[in-house]
Amino acid sequence: MKKFLTIFILIIVIGGGAFIYWHYFWVFGEGVKAGQLNNLMKKGYVFKTYEGRLIQAGFQGGGTGSVQSYEFRFSVVNEKVAAQLMSNSGKEFELHYKEYMATVPWRGTSVYVVDSVLSMKDTRPFQNPYAP
Repeated sequence: MKKFLTIFILIIVIGGGAFIYWHYFWVFGEGVKAGQLNNLMKKGYVFKTYEGRLIQAGFQGGGTGSVQSYEFRFSVVNEKVAAQLMSNSGKEFELHYKEYMATVPWRGTSVYVVDSVLSMKDTRPFQNPYAP
């Protein structure tokens, strides 16, 4: 009976660990999103995380010529990536992200975690309004 109980507890612990890994730490998918960086901020009560929004322009299906804005909410874990995004707000970015099944507090509030910046370009070159 003691051997059965030991094996049963071991199976429960291994199964629970596998479920926690699959649900919280296994990368469900990854991809690239492009758009204009709206904002990136560091926030949180206990775990300070970087949370941002990327605005993607697109066309609304079924409408005749109407434009609809899409918002991509994401979290950033890497300090260098967050610093690059914070210093270039308002520019066009291509961001590589990983998607998880669920969030953990120290990774952010979004299931989408940006891990690198693929490209960045200025949306509007600076034009001096006082130039002749």
